[in-house]
Amino acid sequence: MRRLATIFGGTGFIGRHLVPRLAKLGYDIRIATRHADAVLPLTTQGRVGQVMPVRVDLGSETAIAAAVEGAGLVVNLIGILAEKRSGDFNRLQGELPGRIGRAAAASGVQRLVHVSAIGADPASPSAYARSKATGEEALRAAFPAATILRPSIIFGPEDQFFNRFAGMAQMLPFMPVICGGTRFQPVYVGDVADAVVAATERPEAVGQTYELGGPRIATFRELMGYVLEVTGRQRRLVTLPDGLVRLQARLGEHLPGQPLTRDQLAQLRRDNVVAEGAQGLSDLGLEAKPMEAVVPGYLSRYRVGGGKQRVLGG
Repeated sequence: MRRLATIFGGTGFIGRHLVPRLAKLGYDIRIATRHADAVLPLTTQGRVGQVMPVRVDLGSETAIAAAVEGAGLVVNLIGILAEKRSGDFNRLQGELPGRIGRAAAASGVQRLVHVSAIGADPASPSAYARSKATGEEALRAAFPAATILRPSIIFGPEDQFFNRFAGMAQMLPFMPVICGGTRFQPVYVGDVADAVVAATERPEAVGQTYELGGPRIATFRELMGYVLEVTGRQRRLVTLPDGLVRLQARLGEHLPGQPLTRDQLAQLRRDNVVAEGAQGLSDLGLEAKPMEAVVPGYLSRYRVGGGKQRVLGG
């Protein structure tokens, strides 16, 4: 396969772990982006000139075609958790995968890997999940050989899940619990990056869909308890009334950072675990890393004293 890879969303959470892996395998890497400066930290992950930005307007078929021209591998990591503008879910998660798939097919790309999400469902009450399903369908129509990866909640040093709630545990006198019985199967970002690599190298992955989850399934309430345990914070777990949560979600859509939206609340009401019988990490030859082996290391800064132990008499 041609050793040129184009990565859409390469400066994001998964991309920062994927780029060094592909560089080590000898790929020249184009990171398709609107913000070339964001690629600069990744240029140190390979030899001079191995990792380079290419400016692209994601709404332009011509720009996307230019970004994938000559590539043997294309990876789409673009995804958002909340809309900045109405219709962003559909534009970025519903329409864009098909646009990338058509460009890849026309350019003769050999392998295409698309990262979607567990819960992608055209009948979901969540616009996020519906757009993920629409994107998968559009991609399959344009590039049937694409490999689709659906991770559960992704954890790692820069994650937006454990870090967010550990920060809340620092500031609040209690730990709020929303949809406490919903089940999740957190998966390590390094395992997701390894799954992308495996999907490019294993012939049996062509045209397949894999759901990625870690070795532990836990409810939202259990995960909040785990955050408190790891950070050493003594806080009560308080289940918020449903009416208050709905109000917070409605107001949250107008606050900086959108701490909780109504669409995210709809997602939180549904389990986010690998479906029974679905192909997963083991089918890609990978063993899932437990969150207990990773999360305590990067949440240590949220502990009392910043994780530093006082040495008596020292």
